[in-house]
Amino acid sequence: MTRLLPITDDSLSLAVQTLAAGGLVSFPTETVYGLGADARNPKAVAGIFNAKNRPQFNPLISHVATTEAAFALGMPTPSATALAAAFWPGPMTLVLYRTNDCPIAMLTSAGLDKVAIRVPAHPDAKRLLQLFNAPVAAPSANPSGKISPTRSEHVMQSLEGRIDLILDGGPCESGVESTIIDCTGPTVQLLRPGGITTGQVSAALEAAGLSGVIDTPSESNRPASPGQLASHYAPDATLRLAALEADADEELIGFGPVAGQGKLGLSLSIIGDVNEAAANLFDMLHRADAAGCNRIAVAPIPEQGLGEAINDRLRRAAAPRDAI
Repeated sequence: MTRLLPITDDSLSLAVQTLAAGGLVSFPTETVYGLGADARNPKAVAGIFNAKNRPQFNPLISHVATTEAAFALGMPTPSATALAAAFWPGPMTLVLYRTNDCPIAMLTSAGLDKVAIRVPAHPDAKRLLQLFNAPVAAPSANPSGKISPTRSEHVMQSLEGRIDLILDGGPCESGVESTIIDCTGPTVQLLRPGGITTGQVSAALEAAGLSGVIDTPSESNRPASPGQLASHYAPDATLRLAALEADADEELIGFGPVAGQGKLGLSLSIIGDVNEAAANLFDMLHRADAAGCNRIAVAPIPEQGLGEAINDRLRRAAAPRDAI
């Protein structure tokens, strides 16, 4: 049985007890709802993979309350230190080499010698992490490859009976997952676009006297971080991108001047605001799926700012399903 509780001192205490006992707790962050387990406990982490039906070669992000706690797990580099100072707490994940005494289970990092770490900004996530006082592995709280959850009801709809507890903190602010940056090499690598844009990353590096050049690795069937699978974030319906009009029996989710068409009439942002679109993206895909739409189209989204992350999610959601 999965319990759904509002966030209070009592429910946070229950969540800490559940994590300590090896259970699974979904909690809100500023990006999406995460599915948390004790990152040090391989049996608990295996529970995440089982609940999500997630490939075990796909590593997980470990969440901690402070930058100091993060650098106790992953070795800081000049680029990591600069980016942490600029964007933590916030929607950025850094990939670092494990410290010698890093307690994160190897299953959490899919057997790699690197760990993915984030310090979230959401006040309730921070309270939970402070109370637990240990790293919490937390991918998005949805079946692997499906639409990420931005509301507690999304989590309940897809994972009820598979996890122990959902902490309801209301809708997520951003709606797009964290930017993932690999800081282990001489030049940083963008592994996943997200809530921090590449322009912001470059500017922060240059302000610290470092190269602002960002490499992008090629697609791989063995990801170095979450969110790199070719097919990901997918609704049950087929998805068509950059659509200006709806085809027959198709739900068109609009943006800006392209109005929503179909029985729901959805628009990511009537005024063409990519920040608003990012916050609405996953919720509207969920709504179209829940309405029984077999075919979904999405209007063109500009690549500027958060549009980069939105288009990354949409391309993966529209990819052939055998690419998961």
